Amino acid sequence: MRMIRRRTRTRAGGAGPRTRGRLRAALGATTTALLTVTALAALPQTTAHAADTLGAAAAGQGRYFGAAVAANHLGEAQYVATLDREFTSVTAENEMKWDALEPSRGSFSFSRADQIFDHAKSRGMDVRGHTLVWHSQLPGWVSGLGASDLRSAMNNHITQVMTHYKGEIHSWDVVNEAFQDGNSGARRSSPFQDKLGNGFIEEAFRTARAADPDAKLCYNDYNTDGVNAKSNAVYTMVRDFKSRGVPIDCVGFQSHFNPNSPVPSDYRANLQRFADLGVDVQITELDIEGSGQAQATDYGNVVRACLAVTRCTGITVWGIPDKYSWRSSGTPLLFDDNYNKKPAYDAVLSALGGTPGGGDPGGPGDPDAACTATYSTAEQWSGGYNGKVTITAGSAPITGWSVNVTMTPPQKVLTVWNGSPTWDSGGNVMTVRPSWNGSLAAGASTSFGFTVNGGTAPPPQVSACTAS
Repeated sequence: MRMIRRRTRTRAGGAGPRTRGRLRAALGATTTALLTVTALAALPQTTAHAADTLGAAAAGQGRYFGAAVAANHLGEAQYVATLDREFTSVTAENEMKWDALEPSRGSFSFSRADQIFDHAKSRGMDVRGHTLVWHSQLPGWVSGLGASDLRSAMNNHITQVMTHYKGEIHSWDVVNEAFQDGNSGARRSSPFQDKLGNGFIEEAFRTARAADPDAKLCYNDYNTDGVNAKSNAVYTMVRDFKSRGVPIDCVGFQSHFNPNSPVPSDYRANLQRFADLGVDVQITELDIEGSGQAQATDYGNVVRACLAVTRCTGITVWGIPDKYSWRSSGTPLLFDDNYNKKPAYDAVLSALGGTPGGGDPGGPGDPDAACTATYSTAEQWSGGYNGKVTITAGSAPITGWSVNVTMTPPQKVLTVWNGSPTWDSGGNVMTVRPSWNGSLAAGASTSFGFTVNGGTAPPPQVSACTAS
């Protein structure tokens, strides 16, 4: 929810679409051959092991599964490996916002946004555009404009940015967060609302359609996940737009959840009522604060809600590892700080119809490597117990394994043997890797154990084993 392509030259307007778009017709048969090679290079995402990753499992359900990406992390090997392995769609976290693309009036800089775009496209991923018109992350010069200049600047910004990526962005968040929180259902105060009035949203969508007729045009907002005054106001606007032919194709639901703002019970019904207006719905910025089984359950429920709505076309999580989340203290994402798959990852993959445990949590992994993890209580006493997890290799040898063990407070792990543990920031999820016993022949087993203090129930939750 929070801040440009390889060209770094500044331009004030009038430039055509991205050069690769102009080259397509001229390249003819050569382009066809190159596209064939590109398609073949992308095939591993749709092989027999496709259900082992989020993006490929979602593709099997006719959806995309994306992540918000920051350009400054693209030099980190584990970040890129996880992005490339797991996701089929990319949203720039901040690099396509107004202050990043047009810091001074009429001067556009696309270099950091292009870095994300080019990486995604080179790997066959789609790109969501985020965002064209928003009250936040505006350069100071925008707020100082009068109404006439502001209208001109808004329409020019939309046109220039969309033209730069014309034909290559699958969905644009044209207007973002234009309604107030609370029970009023009113529009949010912003330079656009205050100086241009309610009509600025419609004008932005019409300008966007003229700039790129093929892109899907979305309205995006938060706290609209259930039926409430704010979502009702958005619903009324979308219904009006559809009735009058205003070009709107999709509505984005940010879906930032935490214990104080949980997944609403009418989440699926709310998505469906928007879809019934004739627009696609997309979960655009998903993150859920928490840990362990509670977080996993919430993630699974969100995915199943999307799958139950035919026009829910995809899901984007707002980041990759917890440490880079804008809410990092709440550990809201699918990978921990070390890129290990959390229980929430397994829940999402299972909800998508995939098979958890199919790849190395920190890298591309060997798709044939597999293992299982089974838990048993070894000894038990009034205040605690010894737990044992047995790791068994599948039909191929493995050289490493990883298992998450989630404890329910007040239970705490005192010691671990035959394994090397790390902990999430909340101290409830223990990720165990081998200390010396990582290499196993096909069908062979090993185990690790741990001592727990703080009661004997409930038993720990042990995730699927991940092998390399």
